[in-house]
Amino acid sequence: MKQGNRHDLPAEPDYILISKALEVVSGKWRLYLILQLGEETRRYSQLAEMLPSISEKVLAGELKALVVLGVIDRKVYAEIPPRVEYTLTSKGRLALPILRLLQEIGRIFN
Repeated sequence: MKQGNRHDLPAEPDYILISKALEVVSGKWRLYLILQLGEETRRYSQLAEMLPSISEKVLAGELKALVVLGVIDRKVYAEIPPRVEYTLTSKGRLALPILRLLQEIGRIFN
């Protein structure tokens, strides 16, 4: 059965929607990664430089999780050495205005 527009879908209870959102942003580094990607495509090494406190293992794991969740896209180029780039998906970009508001709240309470 073909689904119509978004308004034709059955409504999810609020707690399920919040749970899905928390799955995306849970973890110490995911919000920072989403912010660092912003509207730009970045390489793994660039992200590692932007977040010097994150271990390589954690960075790789968080990027992989965000790819699985559909928040970021991962593109591998057939080059030597391999080049891998990360970009926010349209779903991932939905989080940016909220994260920027959180930054502003942090400024206010700093």
